[in-house]
Amino acid sequence: MSDPLQYNRESKGDHPPALHEDYKSTILRSPKRAPINLNHTLTEITGPLFGHAPIQPGDNDLSIENGEEAQGQRIFVSGRVLDEDGHTVPNTLIEIWQCNAAGRYRHEIDQHPAPLDPHFIGQGRVITDKNGKYKFTTIKPGAYPWGNHYNAWRPAHIHFSLFGPAFVTRLITQMYFPDDPLFPFDPIYNSVSDKKARERMVSQFDLETTKPDFALSFKFDFVLRGREATPFES
Repeated sequence: MSDPLQYNRESKGDHPPALHEDYKSTILRSPKRAPINLNHTLTEITGPLFGHAPIQPGDNDLSIENGEEAQGQRIFVSGRVLDEDGHTVPNTLIEIWQCNAAGRYRHEIDQHPAPLDPHFIGQGRVITDKNGKYKFTTIKPGAYPWGNHYNAWRPAHIHFSLFGPAFVTRLITQMYFPDDPLFPFDPIYNSVSDKKARERMVSQFDLETTKPDFALSFKFDFVLRGREATPFES
């Protein structure tokens, strides 16, 4: 008789809390009252619509805009979406957004005195294939100051949004790069209190999937739940 499967219960500290005082923005963003239960409507249990237009070939390539190459180190970011038992999850919409190689977002609020790249928009999307795999071509983002505390700098990172079969299944996380010296000083990274869970937000350099004379490669899998779950925002 085989051993029964263990329930993959998440551990305390796997995900960031809604209120993390070292990250000042959460003081205003976190709820102050008990949640109210609302019944789902058709909007919550259907969808999602993939933006204002269908996904097009090239939506997963952020390194070229209008036929012109973006500035910076070209990279691949690829991996799989998995459930708690290691099964792959196909047909998942993955969206990314990030700053450019100089550490600046293409957004009116970002006034960091770093150059904007006219050939880098900083957002892309793709749907996982039948084996739960995805791949983006992009530019490695730079660190940037963010005003949370004295001399505050964000480590290089990419934002990810994952959609399942409905809007209420949306999950958001950040992916970091190996051996970043800013890790110990970043309240967002350290809002995940469990060290092993934090490490699951760090991608792995993968020489085998680089393209010579073209791009470096980083692997990053998403685990949706269980003991090995990727930390997601509440």
